[in-house]
Amino acid sequence: MAWTRRSGSSLFAGLLLIWLLIGVVAAVQRGYFGSSSADCAKVSTTVVTIIAGPLNYVGANPKIDCKVPQPSE
Repeated sequence: MAWTRRSGSSLFAGLLLIWLLIGVVAAVQRGYFGSSSADCAKVSTTVVTIIAGPLNYVGANPKIDCKVPQPSE
């Protein structure tokens, strides 16, 4: 019975890895790794795209807009 739990965990880990790799491919295809600017919006959009994985190919296009409040003068 212990081998079932282990193989289930391995299966989950494998599926998670494939999911994230598909997200990386989507981020590469969208050109998120092409430029050297690493502002908040670009980094967070890239991370969310990777996490979305295959959902990117069924219409998801996650974008994050970071607005940092400016100090009062």
